Amino acid sequence: MHEFPVMPLGPFNIDISTTVAILVSVIVTFLIAKLAVRNLSVDNPSKMQNFLEWVVDFVQNFISSTMPANRVKPFISLGMTLIMFIFISNLLGLPFGIVTETHHAHENLGITQELLDEKGGHVELAWWKSPTADISVTAGLALIVFVIVHFLGLKLNRKHYLKHYFHPFPVFFPVNIIETISKPVTLALRLFANIFAGEVLIATILMLGWYGTPFLAAWQAFSLFVGGIQAFLFTILTMVYISQAAIHDEEH
Repeated sequence: MHEFPVMPLGPFNIDISTTVAILVSVIVTFLIAKLAVRNLSVDNPSKMQNFLEWVVDFVQNFISSTMPANRVKPFISLGMTLIMFIFISNLLGLPFGIVTETHHAHENLGITQELLDEKGGHVELAWWKSPTADISVTAGLALIVFVIVHFLGLKLNRKHYLKHYFHPFPVFFPVNIIETISKPVTLALRLFANIFAGEVLIATILMLGWYGTPFLAAWQAFSLFVGGIQAFLFTILTMVYISQAAIHDEEH
């Protein structure tokens, strides 16, 4: 398996391939959003505008399935941003890989002499991957969702939000706390596991050389589907959690 270059920065270890991929995902997401809203027209909409309208309708419809229709509008931008960023991040590692080989120790990249000896005197460094194939990225996304959900719960629905921790009886408080903590954990692990497993399989297929080309093409096509499904699941679960925390049950 390839090693990923890690640069020590104070108390932190920065995965260079993940950092680069995150920046690329952010830039691509921003550019797509910017291009989609440029030169909007009522009389003669462009293909990009028609596609954008379809995506907005799709996001609005699945958010509407999680909360009352009159409460959807404030969350459309969040839903659009999440589903676009995660989908792009999921697919970023599919087109190609950037791998170099080193025969020397590079302490500033996390390549020690011990690792070189363990790998037989040479180490392959992978400089490119899907950012969501890194647990720290999916955990970061889940943490952002966790903060948003509970901030909105306290701001928009404080009485019922706090009350639900003691529902149906006060003795269930520890269980409800565990449930609350488990939600971001499962969000992060589900996304990471699916994308990481896909990239491991791609790396395995590449070891077959030219013989693996048909399998690689088939798996990459399937990975488009998996990437879309995982982006959708992460986003719709986020909306479900927001609805549960910020919108009183009587409004459903």
